[in-house]
Amino acid sequence: MYYRAAVLAASLAALSCSRQTPAPQLQRIAILRFENLSSDPSLDWAGRAFSEIITRELASTPGVYAIPFERLHGPDQSFGSRPLSAPGISAERTLALAVGANRLGYGEYALRAGRIEARLTIEDPQTGETPQMLTASAAAGNVIDAAGELARQLSGRAVPYLTHSTAALREYITGLESAEPQERAARFEAAIADDGGFAPPYLLLAQALVQRADRPGAAALLDRALAQRAAMPELERARFAREAAALRGDNAVAEQALAELARLAPSDPFVWRAMGQSSMNRHAYPQAVSALQKALAIEPDDVAVLNQLGYAAAYAGDLDNATKTLQRYAALRPAEVNPVDSLGDVNLLFGRLREAEDLYLQAAKKNATFLNGGDFFKAAMARLMTGDVNGADGLARQFFDARAAAKDPLADFHKAEWAWMSGRRKEALDGMLSFARSAEARPVPELASQAYGQLAIWEVALGDRMAAAQMAQKAALLATPGSAALAAIARFLTQPPAPAAEWANRAAQMFPQPQQKPLRDLALAYALLAEKQFQAAAAVLQPMYEATAPTVDDSLPFLLAWTGLETGKPKEAASLLRFNPLPPASGVKPFGVFYFPRLFYLRGRVAALAGNEEQARAQYRLFKQLSGDLPLVWAEEAAAAR
Repeated sequence: MYYRAAVLAASLAALSCSRQTPAPQLQRIAILRFENLSSDPSLDWAGRAFSEIITRELASTPGVYAIPFERLHGPDQSFGSRPLSAPGISAERTLALAVGANRLGYGEYALRAGRIEARLTIEDPQTGETPQMLTASAAAGNVIDAAGELARQLSGRAVPYLTHSTAALREYITGLESAEPQERAARFEAAIADDGGFAPPYLLLAQALVQRADRPGAAALLDRALAQRAAMPELERARFAREAAALRGDNAVAEQALAELARLAPSDPFVWRAMGQSSMNRHAYPQAVSALQKALAIEPDDVAVLNQLGYAAAYAGDLDNATKTLQRYAALRPAEVNPVDSLGDVNLLFGRLREAEDLYLQAAKKNATFLNGGDFFKAAMARLMTGDVNGADGLARQFFDARAAAKDPLADFHKAEWAWMSGRRKEALDGMLSFARSAEARPVPELASQAYGQLAIWEVALGDRMAAAQMAQKAALLATPGSAALAAIARFLTQPPAPAAEWANRAAQMFPQPQQKPLRDLALAYALLAEKQFQAAAAVLQPMYEATAPTVDDSLPFLLAWTGLETGKPKEAASLLRFNPLPPASGVKPFGVFYFPRLFYLRGRVAALAGNEEQARAQYRLFKQLSGDLPLVWAEEAAAAR
């Protein structure tokens, strides 16, 4: 069945429907790699070029989500590697269906009489019908014009492709399909050299540099691209603005760029996912829910978004929505453990500790190796937060047994951490020191460094800076890339007491590089808290909290609440203490001593200030029960919690 381009101007929906079969509200179309029907293999690259051009030209079409290459090939690892240069109808069909395509576009091309001729077939994969067969031709070698004509037949809202240079396009496509990072980079650079305003290779190069931890190089590359912004379409300028702002840490500009991307490409689920994450980072949970729901409207079966939405709804205070969302995830993937684990998390957030424990144990029963047996540990933490230490010990033993059965070299490390968390601090110190010495003797320097670093932090909390300094020195001497951050913070915290300004100078000297700022701020905040310099600590913690989602670091609300109560801001503290912290699947966090079990004492203070003496006593009782046999140097509140 054929339609004129004028009829197709609104969207692909008009193309793909019949009177008997209404079109879906949104077209999720995957343009697969075209097949080269000529006898000249040097034209093979054009197969990817056709799909790339048509997909890009449809990117701003309302009501249409043209699935990009990187999304299409995201499931490659799950489905097995496929040759990127193989015809899409054979190599990419399964991938397209896996990412939710409800329309497939596949085609062929050949050279005839000095012209390149191409045909595009649109298929409804649910019915197998092929209501569209479009054709186009252009001068030999002019893939851009031929593909552009096909895109315009699909939608009158198609926009011109991002380059007019066939040479730049060929270099870009060759790099896109290369499995060698060096060749990819060289091809992308060659594409940029041929057309400095060609946006896609800049972005892929910048992303590769960020992955290699070369943020300055990525920033310089984006500056090169932004110098060519006048030659780029509005959509590409918005993409560059967002990437550059993210590299600079300019959240306000990144937010503006995301809003612009949403206006220009409203059917791109990745934009809405990014907006959801950005809103989570700012603790704007209702906005996060709204953005993620828009992403799901485009890709309804995206379980990663469903999982993210479940947490967003929970932090927005909507347990019912969070539960229904995660139950939908579980229904879509009944064999997966993650939705059950996530349901445990949202119940724990709301203080439904018994329900959380049961869900964690269901997850562990479903797959005891999920998260390396971490659901046993999560169940133990849920029980511990009720005050039932003996019951929690029984659940923790299941975690330890699972780690021992897996021959986990950190099994004894986890036991020592559990002893500390459950209040047996002498036992924890002895156990961790024994583990550190054993790891050092084997030798396994990274594990030894982690253990000595943890010991240093514990000793700082107990007020023995001399012992802490000795442990931190050992941690630093044995540090590897995997333990260097912990060792550095441990060494930082063992320095002599000082005013806040001096601590800030020390942090700047120890962590001087721009990319070390998150580590620098974290170390400074812990040092100021340990020194009870709450006003200065709050000034460091507040911007960290405002830019960090609780799913990334949920300790920050409790640390900030501590400073709030100590600086006369009980209302702000109360809102920060609303939810429980989520237990890490791998064991206790190294800096958990700063907020657990302190959070119960803080809640007790909030309840007392609100006149709820019964609730205050219950929170104080739980705090004292878990405070341990060795008081922390800053924990005179233990005496007050009576």
